[in-house]
Amino acid sequence: MKELKIDCENINKTTFSCAFTGHRFLDESFSLNTLQKEIERLIKEENVNCFYCGMAMGFDLIAGETIVKLKKKYPIKLIACVPFYEQEKYFSEKDKIRYFDLLEKCDERLLVSEKYYKGCLLKRNRYMANKSDFLIAYLRKDNGGTAYTVNYFKQKNPDNIIYV
Repeated sequence: MKELKIDCENINKTTFSCAFTGHRFLDESFSLNTLQKEIERLIKEENVNCFYCGMAMGFDLIAGETIVKLKKKYPIKLIACVPFYEQEKYFSEKDKIRYFDLLEKCDERLLVSEKYYKGCLLKRNRYMANKSDFLIAYLRKDNGGTAYTVNYFKQKNPDNIIYV
């Protein structure tokens, strides 16, 4: 009788999730290549298969678009976490097009609030941080929503923040 072999790697395989947080305006230090490499590393090495995107201008849109490209290569999903209805109202025309294109390509769409209120962006950020095992952050300032989200996530899991 042949010896039976158990494939332990495929038993109880756990998957993980990651949120994005970053500034609306990116400086010359931002590297799309670094962002993509870190996302792919999380997919391959940490078994991350779910990504949360806040859908804001700048870093969020770029991170979400990167996930859409990588969906052709990996079995991953993208969840849009929209803080309030008509978030895109004050986006440039170019960013509105990108926003709606990305929103259409998301696997799920969550709306935090029907209307804007002070604190709804932070509520969205806390939601994503609470749902995620990892955080990819483009942080260049010590204040604002990105810094708040990084500090909030640090309370939960300080070792799982990736700065790009």
